[in-house]
Amino acid sequence: MDNFKELGINTQFIEGLTALNIISPTEIQKEVIPLLLEKQTDLVAQAQTGTGKTAAYGLPILQQINPKEKFIQSLILCPTRELSQQVAKQLFRFTKYSDKIFTEAVYGGAPIDQQIYNLKRPTHIVVATPGRLIDLVNRKAVYLRNIKTIVLDEADEMLSMGFKKELNKILGFVKSVEQTWLFSATIPHGIKEIINEHMSENAHWIEVSNKNVVNKNIEHQYVICDELEKLQVLIQFLKSQGNNRGIIFCKTKAATQKLTKQLIAKNIAVDCIHGDLLQKERDKAMRAFKNESLQLLIATDIAARGIDIEALSFVAHYQLPDKEEYYTHRSGRTARAGKEGISLSIVTSFEMKQLRYLEKNLGINFNQVS
Repeated sequence: MDNFKELGINTQFIEGLTALNIISPTEIQKEVIPLLLEKQTDLVAQAQTGTGKTAAYGLPILQQINPKEKFIQSLILCPTRELSQQVAKQLFRFTKYSDKIFTEAVYGGAPIDQQIYNLKRPTHIVVATPGRLIDLVNRKAVYLRNIKTIVLDEADEMLSMGFKKELNKILGFVKSVEQTWLFSATIPHGIKEIINEHMSENAHWIEVSNKNVVNKNIEHQYVICDELEKLQVLIQFLKSQGNNRGIIFCKTKAATQKLTKQLIAKNIAVDCIHGDLLQKERDKAMRAFKNESLQLLIATDIAARGIDIEALSFVAHYQLPDKEEYYTHRSGRTARAGKEGISLSIVTSFEMKQLRYLEKNLGINFNQVS
């Protein structure tokens, strides 16, 4: 199946896709779309960021919406404000040539009163972060009783951000839901618990083996050096990248702040995002990075959730992550939409053990560079 018409997508949505220059479906879209259009089913799909999963679930949702019914028919849960905004924007773009289907994104870190006001307008699809959705349900500002489809997007990220209780609560609210679709780069134990508790035992599984979870277009490199040499190694790497754009990852807020100051002192234009930033500070850094006035961003794993910026040439791991799925998520920020990218780990000889563990468990080859 080489085009969206063969997958069963309506012409009005294909026009919207064509305007976005989306012509050929990705692997996950080829697998998921016909299945979701053909029958009502629960679905567990293992797919990393950047594989086209928003269209894989978004197009079937749009096709199943009845625009004449002015109530919420589908709910999409996302880990972060950025991903919620991005998904809502994508759905809006797909509907450029179709009957008006209204999507509303609701998330924390923004005034709730404005979101309550927006939800009074006809809304067919709500894209939400879990905490804000529960606030809105408690204030009786959003009604979930007519929801037919619920999507958990980047479910493992929602779990690692501590949203398990909220997810269970929301899934408890929507007992009458007809189908639940879960998308996750990894399937840790906590996700299995959610699947067992809230999804049909006949749920359709589309699994990508562990070896395919990490994008094939990423070249995984590492440099061994002493802890005190890491800064110099990073600076040399950044110089070698010229005007290329990328994200540098640290494990802690303190490390991101320290590294940002060190690089700025070397006249390298960077900014950082971490959990202690006010939303407006975070938005300012993200805006500068997205509109390319900022070439480099330093981030913690949690702060980088939901970032989707195309044309990133590299990610650099100044500190290796604590969890293997974090490495998958970090690396997945580069080599998107078929492009190639570099994932460079700067490690001490002590950290080599951790690197070998990632290599074995994720089925990837790391190449040493000098």
